[in-house]
Amino acid sequence: MTPPLTYLEFHLVFTLPPIALLGWLAVRRERAWWNWQSFSGFAILVALAMVYTMPWTNALIPEGVWWYGEGAVIATIWYTPVEEYLFFVLQTALTAFWLFHLLDVADVSLDLPTSHRVVGVLAGLSICLVGWVLLGTTSTFYLGAILFWAGPILAIQWGFGLTYLVRARRQVLLAIAVPTLYLWLADWVAISLGIWMISETHTIGVGVAGLPLEEMLFFLMTNVFIVQGIVLYVWVLDRLDVDPASSPVRSLVERLDGRPADE
Repeated sequence: MTPPLTYLEFHLVFTLPPIALLGWLAVRRERAWWNWQSFSGFAILVALAMVYTMPWTNALIPEGVWWYGEGAVIATIWYTPVEEYLFFVLQTALTAFWLFHLLDVADVSLDLPTSHRVVGVLAGLSICLVGWVLLGTTSTFYLGAILFWAGPILAIQWGFGLTYLVRARRQVLLAIAVPTLYLWLADWVAISLGIWMISETHTIGVGVAGLPLEEMLFFLMTNVFIVQGIVLYVWVLDRLDVDPASSPVRSLVERLDGRPADE
């Protein structure tokens, strides 16, 4: 059955308009964080999203975890539609442009307690381990794939800056919540229209109004990556501008040598 909207038309209706609106508002608002720091962080995250997500989607699509409606996509590269690759860029832009309206930098040193970093790494790796276990069962395969894929990124982000993310939790949570809710709605529409379909065999059968839990978790996790990545990136650049001596590299040298790094 041919869906009433193609995947490209879905972008024209659901992703491009809010990106354009958020960009227009940011240009008009002095409060918006619209500078080289935020945009360089956005560009880095787009590149990382493409590199990290491409193998994942191209592994799951052949397994039948999800597929696309007849005539819904223009073409595929590997197993993934061109429009899906475009989604990597557009979702990053949507969430980042929303974050730029909220972004602020707290006065927190880069030299965080080692115990906090260990907790962050272990938390991320624990999620990865749970995902690996869930991959072994057909009905939990999609859920396990998301957690196994998300865990390493969370371990890196939390290991580097869990303390700061907790300090900045209000802006982080709001920056994650709004685009996630919007993308849940857009995803629900796309599934309802048959633009893409999610396998009942590879999901646990739990959801909200027909939106599978796994899809909700996917958009939540990807927005967590985007928001935390930009927040941490801007924090690092800001601290290095304020106090170059707070560099983690410098701190490591001091700990290894037992003396200030500039001696």
